[in-house]
Amino acid sequence: MLTVAGVWLAVGGFLAVAAAHNGFFDLKVYYGAMHYWIDRGGDIYDYLTPGTQYGFTYPPFAAALMSPMVLISWNTAIVISVAMNVLAMLAILTWLLKPVFQRQGWSFWYAMGIAGAMAAAFEPIRETVNFGQVNILLLFLVVGDLMLLVRKGNRLGGIGIGLATAIKLTPGVFILYLLITKRWRAAAVSAATATAATWAAATFAPDASRVFWTDAMWNTDRVGSPTFVSNQALTGLVGRLFNPDPMKPLWALLVLITLAVWYWRARRAIKARDEVAGLALTGLVGCMVSPITWIHHLVWVLPSIVVLFDYATDRSLDPRRKRNLAIAFGFSFALLCSRTPWAFHAKFDGLGLIGSNAYILLMIGLLFGLPIREPADTGAAQRPSEDPGRSSGPAVEDVPDLVDLDRKVTAAFDAKDVDGTMRSVGGEPSRPLVGA
Repeated sequence: MLTVAGVWLAVGGFLAVAAAHNGFFDLKVYYGAMHYWIDRGGDIYDYLTPGTQYGFTYPPFAAALMSPMVLISWNTAIVISVAMNVLAMLAILTWLLKPVFQRQGWSFWYAMGIAGAMAAAFEPIRETVNFGQVNILLLFLVVGDLMLLVRKGNRLGGIGIGLATAIKLTPGVFILYLLITKRWRAAAVSAATATAATWAAATFAPDASRVFWTDAMWNTDRVGSPTFVSNQALTGLVGRLFNPDPMKPLWALLVLITLAVWYWRARRAIKARDEVAGLALTGLVGCMVSPITWIHHLVWVLPSIVVLFDYATDRSLDPRRKRNLAIAFGFSFALLCSRTPWAFHAKFDGLGLIGSNAYILLMIGLLFGLPIREPADTGAAQRPSEDPGRSSGPAVEDVPDLVDLDRKVTAAFDAKDVDGTMRSVGGEPSRPLVGA
């Protein structure tokens, strides 16, 4: 426990120095928008937080879920937001890391104590909590759906992805993931759930729904400038590279290439029954092709970090490969804790071109290089785990067919030599039979 306490103390010191204090800004937007919409009868998409250009940007279904905010105080809203994010993150870490802990033989609570501290240092997670954002809750819905329902063939598989898509459109990329991996029923459940939730919201708030789907959704200027350093999507990379002309044709080409690479690698992951790698790759591509991906949206990169950690601790790997993957894990995690892009705010030339795009460049590298568990990873005589949720760990060794082995043993007994020597299963003489 002293080790866990020491890690938390170190992380606390790091956060005191490096973490931004965002004052629950996004939660303030939600809270103000709900009161403007319900208490004052205004159009929710007309609302702007006082003194800013930022307003409510989510679909009406998200607004319907947030509407009970009008019944609680501001301080209560903060407590609920933090509590929900923390509990959701603990569930996510459990689903993703528990198989790794078991393979390593680590105490669950000891390992989770350290993992929780590392998660607190992870910039997208701490930013989501400090902003009062919903990203962790959406990740919770998607990871829980894939790990607990979809991979086990549950009839409700896909419902979490559908709800996340109705709340915020970007998780819809996971419906595409279900389609390209041929989980037709789960994809249909996801699409039906998102459609039903959207229809319910239209019934609850017809005017807001009309405004969102015909105007607000298409007005990307409402969310901020794509060249802002916090935008670590491909739009931000192209915008900062060719500022002030963002060269949209180049962006469209990069999106198509990114989707093609994702399709190839995601299909390969699911063929290897590596659900965590498929989840990780889809989280990456969702961040990359989205029109805007602020740094606090990058909680979707967390599964990729887990995959790298899994390999970095896998004792069955070749030592050289394990060392390289450990370096990749350490570098990726440290970078995503570092606030590096903020050091190059509005400095988009020279070294600033790399620094301001550090996170999107990392995601490009992960999209191409994230390891996927295959038979070759554990030797020719081994195959991947039958559990598609396990991204790594020693695979089960091939064993002979027991029926065939039984026939060979029986034949050997029937064909023993006259001198009492029995031929072994492989045909070589064995020890004389006792009493023969």
